[in-house]
Amino acid sequence: MFLLRLFLILFILTSIASLQSCVSTPSHAANACEVFSQKYFWFKAVKKSSKKWKVPIATLMSVINQESAYKQYAKPPRKKLFGFIPLLTRESSSLGYSQATKGTWEQYKKETGKRFVTRVSFRDSVDFVGWYISTAHKELGISKKDTYSIYLSYHEGINGYRKKTYKKKIQLLKTASKVEKQAQTYNSQLSKCMSKLDRNKYILF
Repeated sequence: MFLLRLFLILFILTSIASLQSCVSTPSHAANACEVFSQKYFWFKAVKKSSKKWKVPIATLMSVINQESAYKQYAKPPRKKLFGFIPLLTRESSSLGYSQATKGTWEQYKKETGKRFVTRVSFRDSVDFVGWYISTAHKELGISKKDTYSIYLSYHEGINGYRKKTYKKKIQLLKTASKVEKQAQTYNSQLSKCMSKLDRNKYILF
């Protein structure tokens, strides 16, 4: 009886710790190996999305890092009256890790048949990013390894990218370059820790 109670206590404590780990923000977002050492569940989710949509892990992670800094409930800034008075409405309906808007998220659900996904789930968010990049590849011919162009299409949307609306947005072009460099850094880092992460495949969380 004592052993059973001890097992239950340990199980509860482990579950709580694992849950906290899943929802907290990683402390070293610039290092993919550090992120996955803290969030092994994320590694499994990203690897699954990468295999499913044939998109590099580094690209998936760099897009999410730029969009939300890995914050589960990230939202765009509020609109401002006269440039400084915050209003109740926000600049867009974006939410969560991927910063997907309501409309694009509904399209993702419809095309994938996923009815019960949520924008505040990392697993669902990284699958969404993979789906979007795959869609951009089909619609626009963007290589799934071209992180720079991928981010521009992610930010501007399929039609916006097609119309080249990004060309006059200097800050956006700089951000796309930043995302590309982050993907390159992530890729270099992952080459040093991927085998170790793969060896932990039997870890539950």
